[in-house]
Amino acid sequence: MARVFIYGTLKKGQPNHWHMLNSTVGRAKFQGRGRTMEKYPLVIAGKYNIPFLLNIPGMGYHVTGEIYSVDDQMLQFLDEFEDCPDMYQRTPVRIEVVEWEGKSSAPEERPAVNSIMECFVYSTATYQPEWINLPYYDNYDSLGNHGLHYVLRKNRD
Repeated sequence: MARVFIYGTLKKGQPNHWHMLNSTVGRAKFQGRGRTMEKYPLVIAGKYNIPFLLNIPGMGYHVTGEIYSVDDQMLQFLDEFEDCPDMYQRTPVRIEVVEWEGKSSAPEERPAVNSIMECFVYSTATYQPEWINLPYYDNYDSLGNHGLHYVLRKNRD
């Protein structure tokens, strides 16, 4: 099982979360919440208002999100869903555990709050140069105060 840090539309309560629950594309188990150890610019960009974590460590904010354990099948699905490696690139990032709900038979396998773990994250180094000038966010919500409503794939032209 691989660990993946989710910060955008796949989080609980967001428009694409249902994919994380779809066992026909693999297994994903919610483990807890975390935030990036390094700051990154999280922007909402493009005509479909898609959240992008720009792979520019040191800029922006410590981004909050959710930690999942996923099997190889789900990881492959996520690669395809995120158009990896063209739109997003899957890279390991250090995540600080904020809250842990994952169950483990051995207590020593449960990470402590504030501990650091490595998770895959889908960020992008292939972004439009003007995206650097967009507002940065520390947390994504498709219905947030930003007023930029995410457009589902089925509604795109």
